[in-house]
Amino acid sequence: MQTTTPSVSTTAVGGRYGLLTGLVSIIISFGIYALELEQNSAVRFLTMAVLVGGIALAMRNFKDQNGGFMGYGQGLGVGVMVSAVVGLLSGCFIYLYTTVVDPSVITRILDKTRVDMEAKGMSDAQIDQAMVWTTKFTTGPFMFGFTLLMTLLLGLLISLLVAAFVKNPKPEFE
Repeated sequence: MQTTTPSVSTTAVGGRYGLLTGLVSIIISFGIYALELEQNSAVRFLTMAVLVGGIALAMRNFKDQNGGFMGYGQGLGVGVMVSAVVGLLSGCFIYLYTTVVDPSVITRILDKTRVDMEAKGMSDAQIDQAMVWTTKFTTGPFMFGFTLLMTLLLGLLISLLVAAFVKNPKPEFE
């Protein structure tokens, strides 16, 4: 029985598309932060759409370079690699942007959080206690870790779904 190896690796394709997707995501995120639209939930889904597109394109490219074949596990590997690279790049961007370029982003987030809590009718004591925790979670290192983790989890879920549709495993008995 002859076994064939893929002509391209999941790491190479995932890394390449992760860099491209990460750069597009950073450009869009920069625009969102520069226009102070980070609190707009509809705009935040734009970066998620970029991640979905990047993962789908990476899997399609892997499949094309592998003679039209891609197993489910290979697709999952490509998608997770794209997500990991995008998460690292986005985490670094968020950290640098919120600590060096425009630290007022954190202030805007905290102010919006306080206004939302007041609108819900929370007492001042409850708001003050919640703001202590919110302030702890809006530091640069925590935001880096949170961005990386959430991008990996979201990318894993997206990869599970997209790989199911894009896969085309090689026949076992050729």
